[in-house]
Amino acid sequence: MIAQFIKFCVVGGSGVVVDFSITYLLKEKLRLNKYIANSTGFICAATTNWLLNRIWTFQSHDPQISRQYLLFLAISLIGLGINNGIIYLLADRGKLNFYLSKLLAIGVVTIWNFLMNFFFTFNA
Repeated sequence: MIAQFIKFCVVGGSGVVVDFSITYLLKEKLRLNKYIANSTGFICAATTNWLLNRIWTFQSHDPQISRQYLLFLAISLIGLGINNGIIYLLADRGKLNFYLSKLLAIGVVTIWNFLMNFFFTFNA
């Protein structure tokens, strides 16, 4: 489980790059609402993370790819709610920098995502 968590975090690191890049592009360059930008970046990262976690972290051979992806996405969407909630509390209410708030939110959501996917998505 520890080795899988380390791999999950490495994959998550690549997801952070995808997430922040898309969020930045949409928020700063296209001037979209920060929650729409954040949600879009999060979903794109979740999709690339599912593929990398399926292949590398959990080495899943489950033929029900659609079911597995949808479960991973559902867990990620709950994580997105947690993510946006933390950003709201820290950035909007607490006046902390948006990107620092986002980084802290990612740390919390990483633990949620790993545990839920370990027990439900890839070991079901």
